[in-house]
Amino acid sequence: TLCYLYLWARWGPCSAALIRRTVRRLHRSRCSFTFCCCAGPPARQPPLPAPPEERVCLRIGDKVFYTDETQFLDDLNRWSLLLISPFVYPDKILKAEHIAFVTESISAQTDNLQKVPGSSKEIVKWSDYCSPLAYKPGEPYKLIAEASVDNFSNLGIAFMEDRLQMDNGMVPHKIVCKYLHKLFLMSAGQSEEEKSKLEKESDHEDESSSLSDKETGAGEHHHLHLSSCHECLQLENSTIESVRFASAENIPELSDECNSKLEENNDDSLARGIKRVNLAGKPPNVLIYLGSETAKVKFEQVKSILQECIDADSYTIYQLHEEQVLKAPWIDNSLLLIIATEERISEENHKQFMKFLSKGGKILGFSSSFTFDGIQIKRKNKLKKTVHELVVSKMDSAEIKLNLLVSGYIFEEVMKEDTSKVKTLSRLNNADKDTVIVHLTYGDSGGEAILSQAHLELDINSMDVQTEEDFNLLKISNAKRYEVLKEILISLGLSCQLSEIPMLTPIYLLSSDEEIHLAFLKWLEGNVDAEGLRASSTVSLKFVSSCESKMEITPSLMPVITEMGSFSSEHFSLKTYQQNLQTKKLGKILLFTEVTTTTMNLLDG
Repeated sequence: TLCYLYLWARWGPCSAALIRRTVRRLHRSRCSFTFCCCAGPPARQPPLPAPPEERVCLRIGDKVFYTDETQFLDDLNRWSLLLISPFVYPDKILKAEHIAFVTESISAQTDNLQKVPGSSKEIVKWSDYCSPLAYKPGEPYKLIAEASVDNFSNLGIAFMEDRLQMDNGMVPHKIVCKYLHKLFLMSAGQSEEEKSKLEKESDHEDESSSLSDKETGAGEHHHLHLSSCHECLQLENSTIESVRFASAENIPELSDECNSKLEENNDDSLARGIKRVNLAGKPPNVLIYLGSETAKVKFEQVKSILQECIDADSYTIYQLHEEQVLKAPWIDNSLLLIIATEERISEENHKQFMKFLSKGGKILGFSSSFTFDGIQIKRKNKLKKTVHELVVSKMDSAEIKLNLLVSGYIFEEVMKEDTSKVKTLSRLNNADKDTVIVHLTYGDSGGEAILSQAHLELDINSMDVQTEEDFNLLKISNAKRYEVLKEILISLGLSCQLSEIPMLTPIYLLSSDEEIHLAFLKWLEGNVDAEGLRASSTVSLKFVSSCESKMEITPSLMPVITEMGSFSSEHFSLKTYQQNLQTKKLGKILLFTEVTTTTMNLLDG
């Protein structure tokens, strides 16, 4: 896994993309991001401590980008506040999607001049990407500022590429993310009595938080052996270097100058390459809410339909149980919520669903009572459990007609000042032109919902239809039903491009030392059965001398070829690996395969 992480970072599109992805994915976890210069400040300043190697994300020359534990800015008494600072105006609290940080800069001395950027490098002016809040004179000169997540990334990228220019002519030396304790957001201009009261409340919260950590184990940190053992770190680094060299055939280097430009120009390509990335920055989890229904059958029905539409390798589908709606931390960890119940949504659950939307979440309603803002549902008994023709408007403004089972409810717009957030996607092809599918937006973070009173989620065989004619109508429209459902899922930001799963390949037992290879094979003879099988509860390994054309390869049974003479791969060079391996024992025996389900279970047991 360490090798995978290293190669992902090393051969990613460019360093700028790595920084941007890291900040976007981790900023909600409240970890601290630091960009610093390892060369150290002028001689009169103490050198900056080297970051722990396991926390380093990127090195470019003498610049380092790494993550650290949460860092708070605790003492504002020594800072001079600027007029626009939220510390002066307590009602102007930093937005949740903004990052507060401290920039340290030093005087540009003759022996420590900032590198003059090349003519092809675009200068980034510090104040153009952030809002300064407070400053502290001295050496180093410190500035507190706040910026959006992307602008903070832009500053970090410019710093790493020697393109960041401070307004005061000083040289930026360090940028570190700091979290502002709420005590100091409110302290400016308050009386001593008010401050004392707030401090007590803060202390009480800290104690509660500490107790909660102890109860849940969240406050414990167990370091892996590799993180604390110098010898293991050296062995690990050597093995990673060997893999890097052995895998580096014909992979071109990216020039430093094109790092940022390439990332800016190829955003579309990057998005296509990483299917799990989404605008809300949420994990690729899809939740299905069925109300108080506990029947596994309904969940499996909806899940099965979804898996036939979306890229199953890019999303994970779970059921959101009734008792989890108010307790589990699903709001920040889900991309799409599907509400597939006709039960009344409780007021508490409705608030949770709206909170999910306000944070950029997406909701897809299947014949549910969930509505909000300018829309409500109206009962029409004559429509209940009947098959009707729908006219659906696609994203390209084209129309598609199909027959679906409807719930017996339709949507009506409530008279409000602003109805621009409601868009009708489908009407029944009847005299009343009843609305059955609507699209609504909510909030400023990209939240949106598509609500349907037609059963797009039900398979033909699971529908309770009245006549054979209705059954035949649904059967004819089944392909169009999938087409409409995919269209809806794509409009909600999901990928419906099904990826082709590659065929599994055998595993090769390789060694950089023939003597060790023979010794390993001799040991193996006493640890497999008569047919060369090493059984396991998850993946069994069958050791064979050579590759056969009709060899069985399944996720639970993987053949391991022991003769190295037949091995060849365009992705890995054993010779280059041998030349660069500097260890005595570690890494001498390899298991190599082109395609496998997971490496986690290969050596299980």
